[in-house]
Amino acid sequence: MKILVLGSGAREHAIVLALRSEGGPHELFAAPGNAGIGRDATLVELDVLDPAAVAAFAIDNAIDLVIVGPEAPLIAGIADELRERGIPVFGPGRAAAQMEGSKAFAKRIMAAAEVPTGRATHARTADEVAAALDAYGAPYVVKADGLAAGKGVIVTDDRAAAIAHAETYLPSGPVLIEEYLSGPEVSLFFVSDGDTVRALSPAQDFKRALDGDAGPNTGGMGAYSPLPWLAERFGSEAEFVAHVTETVALPVIRRLDEEGTPFIGLLYAGLILTEAGVRVIEFNARFGDPETQVVLPRLRTPLSRLLLAAATGTLENEPEPEFADDVAVTVVLASEGYPEKPMTGRPITGLEEAESVEGVHIAHAATARSMDGLSATGGRVLNVVATAPDFPTARERAYEAIGRIGLEGSHHRTDIAARVAE
Repeated sequence: MKILVLGSGAREHAIVLALRSEGGPHELFAAPGNAGIGRDATLVELDVLDPAAVAAFAIDNAIDLVIVGPEAPLIAGIADELRERGIPVFGPGRAAAQMEGSKAFAKRIMAAAEVPTGRATHARTADEVAAALDAYGAPYVVKADGLAAGKGVIVTDDRAAAIAHAETYLPSGPVLIEEYLSGPEVSLFFVSDGDTVRALSPAQDFKRALDGDAGPNTGGMGAYSPLPWLAERFGSEAEFVAHVTETVALPVIRRLDEEGTPFIGLLYAGLILTEAGVRVIEFNARFGDPETQVVLPRLRTPLSRLLLAAATGTLENEPEPEFADDVAVTVVLASEGYPEKPMTGRPITGLEEAESVEGVHIAHAATARSMDGLSATGGRVLNVVATAPDFPTARERAYEAIGRIGLEGSHHRTDIAARVAE
């Protein structure tokens, strides 16, 4: 099968690695990719925000499946163009991708589908923001309505900081003020063909930059899967997944279908387990990062078969995905200054030594290779991923590997999956 993966981050590298691990005769292409992805797929110079260019490449190269990694190409209508040309694509069209592209759109769909979520106010002015903050009280939750690369959310007890955050995004459009929901968070992915859904294994990520969930929000500093503590409230992880499928995923997918905007791709549900029950924090229209890096290494079902079935409307013929008993932990190595002003261009060393640790592989997030070697090109640079029979061993492997990598000024959290390991 000829497969084209769009994107340049660790999520896309994880997808490529999962496809490569199937052992089948896949011919893999990636655009634009990164240095790590270039080891496992043929890199293509394509503007992933140009639907016509992507469709032309897919047709000229007889691509069997296009997998869209990041959200921006979806909002740009890449999937719509490919479907019009008869090319199987895993990723929702522009209209359905508003589940991520517009928080207000997602809230409307949830209300219509009777999906449990928190109260929210759509604010267009500073006065409306202030009134909503006072109505909900602290902690204050402010979200950019549109795409913000995982950095559009603030949760704070500081009213002035909440207002300042809102004012950063108001010139570009409205913001959402939400009630604060308390409880452990869970990320759950659903593969959908517009009618049928298949759930993957839950994961938990770590959004804050520093240990103990301190510091600013980031795109994610680490993750782990599965979540054995779900059994304490739901009897088992499987029962939790079944509950969320019936009360969240299927109602949303059916509502979108009723509105003529079928969701074909990956529906990411960001959930919080409150004392009143499961509530949806947000939806994304693509695989989450860094959760993908710990979910896919545990997937036993061939990823290509699952995503092609979704893209071609035959998901009902596929059984529920199967996962290995092994656990997975990923720790993100970030550049100095991330997330505010990351330093780039610095050399990276020690990757071979890191990958020699048992059960460890590395997903590249922001790397480039030149005659001088490997260098960092962004904020989140590498994901060190470790699998093992148990969490203490997986954590030990991940941190041993990350200790072997050299990147001047880099930082990482030291408490990823610490509680579940204990």
